[in-house]
Amino acid sequence: MATQEAVMTTQDIANRLYELCKASQFQQAQEELYADDAVSIEPVGAPGSQSVKGRDEIVKKGEEFRDSVEEWHGGDVTTPIVLGNHIALGITLDATFKGMGRMKMEEIAVYEVKDGKIVKEQFFYSV
Repeated sequence: MATQEAVMTTQDIANRLYELCKASQFQQAQEELYADDAVSIEPVGAPGSQSVKGRDEIVKKGEEFRDSVEEWHGGDVTTPIVLGNHIALGITLDATFKGMGRMKMEEIAVYEVKDGKIVKEQFFYSV
């Protein structure tokens, strides 16, 4: 009899997401935890990154963001809050961006989980 792989709970995903983000392993988090058809939503009018659909496009967006950084000065991720099938993380970042200078960013990232995978990420910050 074949065994089925256990589906991760929202709390399991939150714990793993937090662990990977604390270690700055954002691409690994995307590849490991996101559904193939996941969506990433940025605020309307956000400079740089735009909303995209599909894990491959999300990974590409992340690579482009990291490539835009000239120097990292610091950052952190808060302990996740889990309610139902949603996860919220606070994210801070201090970096010098190519052609834009040093910026300190604060955002809330909200993730929606379905069938053991992240199906949507949405970022909230002032633009």
